[in-house]
Amino acid sequence: MTTPSQTVGPFFEMPNGLPWPDGPGVVPEGTPGAVVIRGVVYDGAGQPVPDAMIETWQASATGRFDHPDDPRGAVDEGFRGFGRSATDTEGRFWLRTVKPGPLPTPDGGAEAPHIDVTVLARGLLQRLVTRIYWPDEEQANAADPVLSAVPAELRHTLIARRDGDELRFDVRLQGDGETVFFDL
Repeated sequence: MTTPSQTVGPFFEMPNGLPWPDGPGVVPEGTPGAVVIRGVVYDGAGQPVPDAMIETWQASATGRFDHPDDPRGAVDEGFRGFGRSATDTEGRFWLRTVKPGPLPTPDGGAEAPHIDVTVLARGLLQRLVTRIYWPDEEQANAADPVLSAVPAELRHTLIARRDGDELRFDVRLQGDGETVFFDL
C-alpha cells in the first residue's frame, strides 16, 4: 500500500482502545480547584487535525506525581496524573485537571506549574512534546528554567490563556504561531 506524497506514512489511525471514555479526566468531576483546558490541534495549513491524540502527565496540586518513584509521598486523592484526549472532527480536545504544584529543581529552585504534553497525529514520525504553563503564574513562569530557555518571542505558545472559567491551549504543528516542541 502506498501513501500520498504529501504525507509521511504509514497513516496514523486512532486504534480502538487508545482513547478511553474517562481519558480527559485527570481528576474526577467536582474536584475542588478543577479546571477544564480546551484547545484545537492545527496542521501547518491552519486546518484542524481530526485524528490527533493529546496525552498529558503532570504533578498534583501539591506538586507530587502519581508514581512510586516520587520520593515525596502520596498524591492527592482522586488524582490520576495522566490524561488522554482524542481530537474530534473539528480538531478539538479537552482535559479536566488541577493546577499542578511547583516542582523542585536540582539546584534548589522550582519549575513553574505546568503540564507535560505529548501530541500524536497523522504525518508525524514520532511524538511531539511540549508543555502547558498557567497564565496567572507570571513570576514563576519567568523563573522557570525550561520556559526561560525558550526564546522570549516564542514563550507565549506554551502559556494557556483564560477563556471564562476555563483555559485555552491550541497546538499548532507547523507554520505561523507554531507551538514550541522539545527535542527529547
